[in-house]
Amino acid sequence: MPEKNNNAAFVNWFRHAAPYIKAHRGRTFVIAFGGEFVADARFPHFIHDVALLNTLGVRLVLVHGARPQIEQCLRERGVKARYHNGLRVTDSASLACVKQAAGALRVEIEALLSMGVANSPMAGARIRAASGNFITARPLGVRGGVDFEHTGEVRRVDAQALQKALDDNAVVLISPLGYSPTGEVFNLSAEDVATAVAVELRADKLLCLTEGPGLVDGKKRLVRQVTLNEAQKLLSGKCALDAGMKRHLACAVQACRNGVRRAHLISRRADGALLLELFTRDGIGTLIAGDAYEDTRAATIEDVGGILELIAPLEQEGVLVRRSRERLETEIGHFTVMERDGAVIACAALYPYAREHVGELACLAVHPDYRDAGRGEALLEQVERKARQQKIKRLFVLTTHAPHWFAERGFHPGSLQDLPVDRQQLYNYQRNSKVFVKKI
Repeated sequence: MPEKNNNAAFVNWFRHAAPYIKAHRGRTFVIAFGGEFVADARFPHFIHDVALLNTLGVRLVLVHGARPQIEQCLRERGVKARYHNGLRVTDSASLACVKQAAGALRVEIEALLSMGVANSPMAGARIRAASGNFITARPLGVRGGVDFEHTGEVRRVDAQALQKALDDNAVVLISPLGYSPTGEVFNLSAEDVATAVAVELRADKLLCLTEGPGLVDGKKRLVRQVTLNEAQKLLSGKCALDAGMKRHLACAVQACRNGVRRAHLISRRADGALLLELFTRDGIGTLIAGDAYEDTRAATIEDVGGILELIAPLEQEGVLVRRSRERLETEIGHFTVMERDGAVIACAALYPYAREHVGELACLAVHPDYRDAGRGEALLEQVERKARQQKIKRLFVLTTHAPHWFAERGFHPGSLQDLPVDRQQLYNYQRNSKVFVKKI
């Protein structure tokens, strides 16, 4: 009996993971992690998960740090580490340790990626790792009267060479080093390198493996998602963030504001963190989503005009039921909108039936200029998240034109009897809408 239950649980999980497997295939992910993680006994398991992602068709760039390894090298050589405003001052002696630590780590990671032992997760993987001088750097110079010497910043990313390596199905490995046209070597921040690479590649995701669980609120509870504006307020406000989390959050915001669709802050301490974040509905970390001009938020009375303008063509086509301005003003609290540069480009509504723990998804609309870019899915995810917060266990939708769209996103055909009694009484038999239901 236990084996049967385990089998059922596995099959159920695999089926729920299938949409994510499809969605991630062919996508480009940049993954940043510190040298602390490489020294962890769990790091080989992470490499196994990287191999799995590669097998599933995900294009991967790994950017590693080396801080603890550099510190150890400095201690062994009797060199004192120097920092200013959290940045290492890299003199010639320190640079020698930086090169030694980064080189050793690169070889170690490449060796793990090369494993193919039978009866192991890497069996037959045959992953090709690619590394090289992808990063051109320049000196940080003198800041606040302090000469940072061989500490640098990213000047340029060779995106064309990176794309070629990814096209060849290689996992790209980048160390926190940059090179100048004159042949100098500079010590770089791994987080800054990962951010620059993600932006230049127009990566679909930047994933930062952190020391903590992700962003937490005042009660130490994990914050699963924040908008760009919320993240920016956290950075500029008085919220207590440790230095590492503040650095990761700043990189996530910078990446998303420059074209990276999503950034994730994930604890490196959770076994299988990558898989849990990428292939489960809620993940285990903090998601920062959006771009510089777009925000998904609860609608306000000021949005009524924009929503009416958005849905008017769909009402004329019979796709949506007509809503008067008065009705929309009354029901605006049920709406979520997606705003781009001040204009409402998408909307959706959630009408809860608390007694039955059921909710109706209604008035899902995306402006024609912004379709086929995942915004409908993003709105659906937002409505589902809102529904779960309200203890809703089942969503239903009435549709005349988009049954396949909803079916492809986990909704199943239903009947009038699946609706709450109050909603059954309001069903419009002339429209003859199809009923679709989804458990959430």
